[in-house]
Amino acid sequence: MTSDEKRGLIKPGERLDDLQLNGLELIQNPSGFCFGVDAVYLSDFAKVKPGETVLDLGTGNGIIPILLSAKTDGRKFTGLEIREETAEMARRSVAYNGLEERVGIVTGDIRRASEIFKPAFFDVITTNPPYMISEHGLRNADDARAVARHEILCTLDDILRESMRLLQDKGRFYMVHRPFRLTEILIKMSHYKIEPKRIQFIHPYIDKEPVLVLIEGVRGAKSRVTVEPPVIIYSDRKTAEE
Repeated sequence: MTSDEKRGLIKPGERLDDLQLNGLELIQNPSGFCFGVDAVYLSDFAKVKPGETVLDLGTGNGIIPILLSAKTDGRKFTGLEIREETAEMARRSVAYNGLEERVGIVTGDIRRASEIFKPAFFDVITTNPPYMISEHGLRNADDARAVARHEILCTLDDILRESMRLLQDKGRFYMVHRPFRLTEILIKMSHYKIEPKRIQFIHPYIDKEPVLVLIEGVRGAKSRVTVEPPVIIYSDRKTAEE
């Protein structure tokens, strides 16, 4: 793809962000929801083996499939996104980086994911879902930021139910979420036969409570959880200010 063709993939009002990984760049629209560190930490936490197929539920601008395509030797990465405008922007990022052979973006509803894809097909499912239940704060289904932050278009139950249906036996599930919902998450994962296996907390500073939690589950596995050493984002406040 020529430089002019690449520039043609970026629409007015959008920006191109350097992912600082293998020369990858991501198209984003500042007026919508842009990716944060939670997506980056999830892409580091998820384990994808050579030749495996991966589905990212609620992929947004495609950040997680694109990062995983560079960090792992997985065979195929698919992102499912309900908003066509956002999915189309993600497809342009895939094309911009020349990843069409390994990364695909599908427009569709998480609540119907097992109708869109073949059941028990995927080795790995990742998701960076809305953290807040719909009653928390303002709700507007037409607001990309609200959809990304609140359970307006899907719930935790929707994500886990569809993941159970789409994962192969012993397939792995990876999610980043907020610690205040951890008890609910673990109970519901077990209910949907995705047994929690690995947990890691992310703290802003060593002396502060965690702000994120990374969770790995395995479909059909036995009960046993490992808590990994925490991740500390900033070593000190001076680093954060810089």
